Amino acid sequence: MALFEATRTLHFSDCDPAGIAYYPRYFDKLNSVVEDWWASMGVPWKTLFLQRRIGLPTVRFEVDFRAPAFLGDTLVFSLAVARIGRKSVDLDHCVRRDGAVLWHAKQVLVPTSLETHKSIPWPDDLRAALTSFQESPHAHHPAA
Repeated sequence: MALFEATRTLHFSDCDPAGIAYYPRYFDKLNSVVEDWWASMGVPWKTLFLQRRIGLPTVRFEVDFRAPAFLGDTLVFSLAVARIGRKSVDLDHCVRRDGAVLWHAKQVLVPTSLETHKSIPWPDDLRAALTSFQESPHAHHPAA
């Protein structure tokens, strides 16, 4: 299964007063990983949202937190495509620190028209990008 991997560091603004990752900030980091993943497939969100007027809202999240992360930790986010539907894509995420799993998430994204805010079928080029990624045998890392 192809993986997209990216690292993120937990900053002071990501933590509660005890220095433990504040879970809503995890979703901001995860969203930035998803944005980087789309860009790695040649689909920058600026073009998708502002020019093509296609949105990618999350319609479902399932999260299983297993261990805390702390201020200064470097986290490795891994993303895999589990399923490509006609009007959705299911993503599997795993977040690790030093190889240990901290949390897993399942996310469902749906392409929408930013004019009508209704779901739309995947445009051919976006479906092709998703399929190409899913079928790739290699891990993908964002450009440094």
